[in-house]
Amino acid sequence: MKRHPIAGLMLAASLLASPFAARAQDSVSRLPLGDPKFPIAAAVTVPAGYATVYLSGNLPDVAKPEAPKGSVEAYGNTETQTASVLAKLGATLDKLGLGYGDVVSATVYLVGDPGNGGAMDFAGMNAAFSKVFGSEAQPNKPARSTVQVAALVLPGALVEIDLIAVQRPSAVKRKAK
Repeated sequence: MKRHPIAGLMLAASLLASPFAARAQDSVSRLPLGDPKFPIAAAVTVPAGYATVYLSGNLPDVAKPEAPKGSVEAYGNTETQTASVLAKLGATLDKLGLGYGDVVSATVYLVGDPGNGGAMDFAGMNAAFSKVFGSEAQPNKPARSTVQVAALVLPGALVEIDLIAVQRPSAVKRKAK
């Protein structure tokens, strides 16, 4: 069967005009995960023009100064440590003129909790994470990976988190002036 050269052009033009053709994206989009209560997105897409901001991993602050130095007790359980780390990251975001809603990706490193038989306390981490991401006050959810590691650089720390955030093009232009 011989095809006419114009037929190919007409097909291409009709595909571009179809409702399924790619549309110009001007905001961050987040593909929901199956469970709407879970505080992460299945995927996050960032359009061109956004600035990317990488936040270094943060560790928890001491929660109980009277506890033995370098102990898990000094920093608290996984939920307490996660809340501490997220508060520190939130302060860094604030200094940059950003917030938790601008976060597009997170990596969480968890040490196995001796009080949990050496297994990571995923539920405890997720409880604190859910207060910051995917909440009624801040509904945006980042993509996230969570891994158990043998140890962190800070003795007694069970949690380290790093974040990637994006800055809207209008905010990037304002800061450049």
